Amino acid sequence: MISTHKKKKIALIGYRLSGGGSDKVMANLSIFFEQQGSEVDIIIVLDEVGFPYSGKLVNLGLLKNKTNGVFNKIKRLKALNTYLRQNKFDFIIDFRFRTKIIQELILSRFIYNTKTIFTVHSFLIDHYMPNNSWLTRLIYNHCLANVAITDEMKTLIEEKHQLQNVVKIHNPVYLEEIVKKQNEKIDLEFDFIIAVGQYENEIKQFDQLISSYAKSDLSQKNIHLVIVGNGDESKLKKAILENNISEFVHLLGYQNNPFKYLRKAKFLVLSSKNEGFPNVILEALACEIPVVSFDCDFGPRDMIADFENGILVENQNWEKLTEALNLLISDDALRQKLKQNTLKSIEPFLLEKIGKQWLDLLEVH
Repeated sequence: MISTHKKKKIALIGYRLSGGGSDKVMANLSIFFEQQGSEVDIIIVLDEVGFPYSGKLVNLGLLKNKTNGVFNKIKRLKALNTYLRQNKFDFIIDFRFRTKIIQELILSRFIYNTKTIFTVHSFLIDHYMPNNSWLTRLIYNHCLANVAITDEMKTLIEEKHQLQNVVKIHNPVYLEEIVKKQNEKIDLEFDFIIAVGQYENEIKQFDQLISSYAKSDLSQKNIHLVIVGNGDESKLKKAILENNISEFVHLLGYQNNPFKYLRKAKFLVLSSKNEGFPNVILEALACEIPVVSFDCDFGPRDMIADFENGILVENQNWEKLTEALNLLISDDALRQKLKQNTLKSIEPFLLEKIGKQWLDLLEVH
């Protein structure tokens, strides 16, 4: 009998291939889908490529001009429409944040011409769906699925918008890439803890983290604070100067390979107001370092078992965060215990396991 099985054609659509957590998820899934025999096209809106990926890259950012006016936007929309129609994809998976209602209505109803899955990557679900539930249902109720990355996020979307097609799939961690990159040399000659993330907005609260670090015992013990990520440094530099800790806090900017810094750190600290499913926690655990994190919505409590592979701190209690920093630096036995549990704790989130959940979602339909 001749097999009628054919390769799945999957279009992954995102803003860019660098920087953000959802971009990293898209890049990792492109690798998994291609390994499983699917044909993968990645379509990005901004000309920014930093993450490893597989498949064919379609860079609509190359069509963007400096003015980014209405005619230029229409040109890119037409290019996307033409490309999707010419290639007849089996599935489209959209990883972008989506705040422009008219644009999203046009995309979901007229441009996306096959089975489509939309992803939601933040506790702030209105960055992905209109606040108006009637509009949300108009845009998203007819699609194949809306993927939330925690159970709490799934419940929030269902209760707020009454969508019937929400499924939960956690973000994956691509251990193979991390193992390959984590042992590169770094030029830091001191012991340190680390925070990682873009600080283009207030969510990461790195300025307050700097103040919390300054109140801790860490600088007296010659344990520095390293911050990896990009954004407006003025608030962070102000906090460093006000706390008189210039020699102990280091802003390294964006790094293509954060894993080499994670591997050498004593532990990761996450001080966000809110999250979606912060990949950096999984990446830190994959580098075999524990995590100190606020128990914020959503994500940390799904990955951190308190006093097993890290410490969950009462949400937004900065005094307790400082206490946790002191505890984990002063108690070597505790830190070693948490460290020993790190790798085992990420097993449910490995790319092959999360990737299979994605394949199952596609196979059902």
